[in-house]
Amino acid sequence: MSTEIEREAPSMSSASMTSREACVARDFIDPLRSFRDRFVIPEGTIYLDGNSLGPMPRIAPGLLNRTIEQEWGHDLIRSWNSAGWFEMPVRLGDRIGALIGAAPGQTVVCDTTSINLYKAIHAAIGLRPDRDVVIAEDASFPTDLYIVEGAMKSAGRPMKRRLIGADGPSVEALLDRNVAAVVLSHVNYRTGELLDMPAITRLIHAAGALVVWDLCHSIGVAEIALDRDAVDFAVGCTYKYLNGGPGSPAFISVAKAHQATAQHPLSGWWGHAAPFAFDRDFRPDPGIKRFLCGTQPIISLRGVDAALDAMEGAEVAALRQKSLALTGLFMARVGALLPDLKIVTPRQASLRGSQVGIEFDRGYAVVQAMIERGVIGDFRAPNLMRFGFAPLYVRFSDVWDAAEILAESIHAEVWRDPRFSRQLEVT
Repeated sequence: MSTEIEREAPSMSSASMTSREACVARDFIDPLRSFRDRFVIPEGTIYLDGNSLGPMPRIAPGLLNRTIEQEWGHDLIRSWNSAGWFEMPVRLGDRIGALIGAAPGQTVVCDTTSINLYKAIHAAIGLRPDRDVVIAEDASFPTDLYIVEGAMKSAGRPMKRRLIGADGPSVEALLDRNVAAVVLSHVNYRTGELLDMPAITRLIHAAGALVVWDLCHSIGVAEIALDRDAVDFAVGCTYKYLNGGPGSPAFISVAKAHQATAQHPLSGWWGHAAPFAFDRDFRPDPGIKRFLCGTQPIISLRGVDAALDAMEGAEVAALRQKSLALTGLFMARVGALLPDLKIVTPRQASLRGSQVGIEFDRGYAVVQAMIERGVIGDFRAPNLMRFGFAPLYVRFSDVWDAAEILAESIHAEVWRDPRFSRQLEVT
């Protein structure tokens, strides 16, 4: 296994890190080392759940306090102009666009991932009025499937759903001239498998359909090029690898080619061509702002502002390289310590995101025991332990220690302790 990982990422090889001392030495020369200090990581904590909620940037409290105390508290409503509140969704959208390969004017930060996904799917269906099929993944994050179902019901015509993994083995097997849109997760939330965005997008376009990519588990850790790959629509969240805070606003990106004609059903006043004209009838903005809806949560948007500031100077290519090295090291070390454990994440670098999923029947209790020892991961029913490796702040020595604590927890059969098996509401 180590030879394979070395071949995938030779400049940051986990194969050469055969001891904790070697990992500490690698941390010392890590070009991203200084970024860890930009985040609040509690002492004694190895945080491997950034794929679910990133830690707080150190600059966030100051920026949020200024927004609350000065802009809201003192300047009041004037801050819509003087503090740039009104333009924040577009300004932040352009900053997000730089991370996903979308030129300015194609991305806005607003609402939630689910709401933006609904807008995107509805718009894609509307752009293909002579087609009646939407393709999605059977193994998709459940909200994506729920939103697909809702968008189909509101399409204004009968629609059918085809699921990859249930109705056919692949996108290619399900594509035909009846397909209006395909909704895909760039990285699978359970397995961490990374899809080939350029190749799949070309395949979908060849069939005359449009694509909607969910980037929740790839933005900030994978190289994405929406413009280069001619992606139609993309959505994603900002609270995972972007560290924008719990429930921070999501984003939607719409290719310039579709903006003048794409329509979505949430025609709120912020999407109007002239919001403060207060016209009776809706007239959509000619560009990306038509995908806005109502008044946006300014304090939460400032959290995204702080998060993007904390990432400033980090090249996505460097983040991707370290991500592969971290996940490779973890899989290699777990494989050495627990050879019978089933790792469901692809070993091949080109096929994996920045998380590692491990199936184990007693996984929930193991994760709880690890959390008690300072290693925070998470669990997804029925039997999946998930560990996320955010390259901005996770160290190689953290990875080594986490694998050791995982092995110790399993060897100690921690599930025999009732306190680790008591199911919490959020897993």
